[in-house]
Amino acid sequence: MGECRICGRRSPLISSSLGVCLECIRSDPGAVDLTLSAHKIARAGLPLSPPKGEGVKCLICDAECVIPDGGVGYCGIVSNAGGKLVNLAGAPSHGLLEYYYDPIPTNCVNYWFCPASTGLGYPKWALRNGPESGYYNLAVFYGTCNLDCLFCQNWFFRDILKAKKPVVSTETLLKAASRRVTCICFFGGDPSPQVSNALLVARRAMEIFKDSIMRICWETNGHFNTRIMRAVMDTSMKSGGIVKFDLKAWNPRLYKALTGREIGVLYQNAREALLLSKERPEVPLFSASTLLVPGYVDEEEVRMIARFIASINPDSPYSLLAFHPSFLMSDLPNTSRKHAMDALKAAMDEGLTRVHIGNPWLLTKRDYHF
Repeated sequence: MGECRICGRRSPLISSSLGVCLECIRSDPGAVDLTLSAHKIARAGLPLSPPKGEGVKCLICDAECVIPDGGVGYCGIVSNAGGKLVNLAGAPSHGLLEYYYDPIPTNCVNYWFCPASTGLGYPKWALRNGPESGYYNLAVFYGTCNLDCLFCQNWFFRDILKAKKPVVSTETLLKAASRRVTCICFFGGDPSPQVSNALLVARRAMEIFKDSIMRICWETNGHFNTRIMRAVMDTSMKSGGIVKFDLKAWNPRLYKALTGREIGVLYQNAREALLLSKERPEVPLFSASTLLVPGYVDEEEVRMIARFIASINPDSPYSLLAFHPSFLMSDLPNTSRKHAMDALKAAMDEGLTRVHIGNPWLLTKRDYHF
């Protein structure tokens, strides 16, 4: 039972680590400042915000950190060594990551429409007119991120960043891709801080396996530098893959309270991706997802995100994901079935034609009112 430090309301839908309720975040300009204590805990050893003082500017992602000599960027993987930016993992030839084989059909967010699990786009983009059983997705999990989500469902990427291992070479990943693999998915953490490594792997894989199916997919928060964004989309466009953005919130104050960062160019990148997706309608190039965090990401947030998507490409797939308690917001309940159904209705009311509830087994019957 959390308590809002502004209005004093108590509710199971107020996270004690965040310390403020959704209503106050939306209405009180000072509410976001009260969430900094939680982000300080989560960011231990890393900059609380993207550095902007004296130093060298990094243009890998939209944080555009100005890293001081001897310091690191917000992601923790780029440092300034005597006036020169250095990737601590050795990108682009190496990445700080783990990888594994995910059997097809996979349990990824896009499984309900992707070529690997459904055969959509056969024969150009899929091996068969149905699930590619017996084949694998090479899942590349990066140990870095350029957000600080207090509800992070993959928070253990931080252990990889702290240990600075394992460091994996491009050659190792390409060798791994030769073993009954028909798609490579970059996720994490997030691939954007190490995008130079991901792009090198993607481009070389597309060249090596140009005579076979090798789709390139991305699951990301969307905070790519705009000059890199098109290169990311290009790998998926040409290979039959999909780029999935996790659109965490619409309200700028809520976004910063939950993630520690400004929205930045996220929706600008999403707009470009949505427009580009019209050029390959047979297999969706772009999809979006939103985690239904109880007490914070309500149907109004979903409605506004859905309205944005529908205004550009209403046929783009949109996944509403059930939340389970995790990381610093582990005191919240699971997403309720009613919360999910209300969000689903809001998204469809805005004109989206392909909306899906992910992880439905996590939904609970008990409903807590916002």
